Amino acid sequence: MLILASRSPRRKELLSIITPDFEIIPAVGEERADKTLPPDEYVRELARHKAEEIAALRPDDVVIGADTVVAAGGEILGKPKDAADAKRMLRLLSGTEHSVFTGVCIISAKKNICFSEETRVRFFVLSDKETDDYIATGEPFDKAGAYGIQGIGALLVSGITGDYYNVMGLPAGRLARELRSFL
Repeated sequence: MLILASRSPRRKELLSIITPDFEIIPAVGEERADKTLPPDEYVRELARHKAEEIAALRPDDVVIGADTVVAAGGEILGKPKDAADAKRMLRLLSGTEHSVFTGVCIISAKKNICFSEETRVRFFVLSDKETDDYIATGEPFDKAGAYGIQGIGALLVSGITGDYYNVMGLPAGRLARELRSFL
């Protein structure tokens, strides 16, 4: 059985593009990784911890762990703690290009593969009103970098280079190719 170690509705939606046959068992352990690592290594480490936690419970299955962060201004941006943190993040991203990294780790009894994908995202210059109005929607609070490209946050984005689905939280094309060797 294929297991997704995530409660993210976006990851569930994206994995269902690849296969309808999977189970969800969210990892519940504390997310821990060294924030001094480069962002691509940081997300692979977080994804590995999630996959290993569930693989220990289900050793006969294939487990996918994933994690996504935004990297901008030399900082790794996870989910904002509150409205002030969301505003700080959105101001940092305003008028600039940043990277979105998703780490993915696939674990089975026979093999493990961990990889990360980077997508470059450009933001329009955001006014204080645009930023405040977006925060008021509530959308930024469960998303790395305080925005969701698949929702209202799309209005903040002037362009991307790379995998759109990676920004949503799961690089579907690469994952599908990597899964072929497991299933």
